[in-house]
Amino acid sequence: MAKAILLVIDSFGIGAMEDCNEFNPADCQANTFNHIREAVPSLHIPTLYGLGLGALSDGKEPSIHAYGKSKLAHHGADTYLGHQEIAGSCPKKSTKRLMKDIHQELAAALKEKGYEISYPWPGRPVFVVNGGCVVGDNLESSLGNIINLCADFNIMPFEDLKKVGKIVREHVDTSRVIAYGGPYTSIKKILSVVKEKNPGQWGVDSPKAGVYGKGYEVYHMGYGVNIKGQFPMIAAQHSLKVYRIGKTADVLHGKGPAYPLVDTDKILQVLKETYEQEEENAAYLVNIQETDLAGHSEDPDWYAEILNKTDQWLEDFLPSMNEEDMIIIMADHGNDPTIGHSNHTREYVPIMISGKKVRQVHIGTRETMADIGATLSAFFGLPKTEQGESFLSMILK
Repeated sequence: MAKAILLVIDSFGIGAMEDCNEFNPADCQANTFNHIREAVPSLHIPTLYGLGLGALSDGKEPSIHAYGKSKLAHHGADTYLGHQEIAGSCPKKSTKRLMKDIHQELAAALKEKGYEISYPWPGRPVFVVNGGCVVGDNLESSLGNIINLCADFNIMPFEDLKKVGKIVREHVDTSRVIAYGGPYTSIKKILSVVKEKNPGQWGVDSPKAGVYGKGYEVYHMGYGVNIKGQFPMIAAQHSLKVYRIGKTADVLHGKGPAYPLVDTDKILQVLKETYEQEEENAAYLVNIQETDLAGHSEDPDWYAEILNKTDQWLEDFLPSMNEEDMIIIMADHGNDPTIGHSNHTREYVPIMISGKKVRQVHIGTRETMADIGATLSAFFGLPKTEQGESFLSMILK
């Protein structure tokens, strides 16, 4: 029996990539880890530091663990795209689009499929589908990256919403289309929080729409993503149980147990409990999201608090791991809360691997985070992922 854990500390970058100027020149000053420890004296993460973070940041060699870092192969710095890459399938380069330029094409495609389209306001590129779903720009991500479909599930149930979302996905080349909603809001409420964030960028202010919380469901649709070539789906095809805990339950496709949690304490509790209870081979794909939320909030103190909490949990958990097991700790991009903007930052991400059979070795700078998915597949003896190169032979004793 063997278990593998992937713990993604969302947005925990360790320094700007060389191509940062091509994406966002402001990112070139980013170093999420260094700037947080400079800003917050109470940051105390000796476990992560000893696992390899010290070697990566200060040249301090770890004692017994494997470590390295990875470039981002996907375009930009995005949680969804990053996780697709980590899982073993690098997304195609997308195009930035705003609804003002594409709404007519999307509306026509939906009308052709028999849907009723209405525009609540003349001059605004936001429309309603079958009276229950608002299609507009995403206001939380980088400008033009995502098209959102926000629904009142009392009018348009989630399964119907996904069908609408798939049609939109077929007719736009943005990085993502997100279909989401809940049963405890109303279409009136959703429409009341439609706003223009930047000139020409119109969409639903999601936090104010009343969709989050009880009954909330979301479906992410990436551009140029081959989910069949990713580790979770390969695992499902070969009857390996894969737990998706935290944001991975939303952003990674799979067929195993899913726990779409945000609270860090609950995420780590579920991970520990399911790990201890599982008696068969299993993989755990886990995302600590609150670090990313702290980055978006430009709040280094909150960020440090979550890092401290995660580090303490790791200190207690690692000694309890079974002989055959392995844990990989990494990030998916950066989100430096100290550099004057609240968006993701294009940074290298750390890779730290521990386990009783893991040797001390530097695995170098990986060209793509897809090497993680490839390594997980190799660990369980499964077919290769679509992309990525396994480093399993480098790290096992």
